[in-house]
Amino acid sequence: MDIRTFPEEEREIYNRIRARYKVSFDKLKVKEQTVRLLKIADIEEFLDGKDPFADVSEFPFWVKLWEAAMVLSYVLASLPDPQGKRLLEIGAGLGAPGLAAAACGFDTTLSDYEDIIMDFEKVSVAASGLSNVDCIHLDWLDPPDLEPFDTLAAAEVLFREEFFDPLLDVFHRYLKPGGSIFLAHDAKRKCLPLFLERAKKYYTIAINKQIIRKDGEEIVIIINRLQAKG
Repeated sequence: MDIRTFPEEEREIYNRIRARYKVSFDKLKVKEQTVRLLKIADIEEFLDGKDPFADVSEFPFWVKLWEAAMVLSYVLASLPDPQGKRLLEIGAGLGAPGLAAAACGFDTTLSDYEDIIMDFEKVSVAASGLSNVDCIHLDWLDPPDLEPFDTLAAAEVLFREEFFDPLLDVFHRYLKPGGSIFLAHDAKRKCLPLFLERAKKYYTIAINKQIIRKDGEEIVIIINRLQAKG
C-alpha cells in the first residue's frame, strides 16, 4: 500500500500515529469486499502487561480486533438493500463492522470517545478507499444531535452496568422507526444478559450464535437483533 496516495489529512494522521506506535495494516475480507484496518502491530508490547479485565475503565479495548467484531462485520455485510441507508457503529474501536458495512453500500458513521481512536479509524477509511464513512466523537453521557439511522451496530461494548441506561438512551435517540440494532459479544460477557434483561422492556430481541475456532478452542459469539416495540 502506498501511503502517498492517501488524502493529505489522513496521510498526516498516519505519520503522526506511526511516530508514536508500531502499527500495521490488517486485511479483512467480507464477502466480495476487502477493508484495511490500521492497528497496533504488537498488542502485548503496547499493553505492557495490563490485564484487560482487571480494570475495564482503564483498558484500551479499541486496540484489539475482537472476534465479535469480525462476526458482526459478516452480519452487516449480509443485510439486504444497503444502498441509501445509514448505519451508525457505536463504540467502533478499529471500526471493522462499520467499514465492512460501508464497503457493501451503507452510508456509515463510526463513533467512539477518544481522538486517537478516530485517528486510527480515519486512516483505515482512507486505506480501504471508502468515501461513504464519517468518524465522530460520541460520548454516551452527552450524545450530540444526529439525524437518525436505519441501523445501529456495536461489538463488545457491554462491560459496565452504569453505562446500560446511557447506551439505551443512545439507541432511543438515533434509531429510525422500524430500524434495527445489531449487537455482538463473546458469550462469556457477564454484562450481556443483564443488559438484555433491561433492554427487553423497549425492544423485541432475537438471538443467534456463531462459533469461531481459534487456537484449538471454541469462541461462542452471541448476535442480538433489537427492534423497538410498538
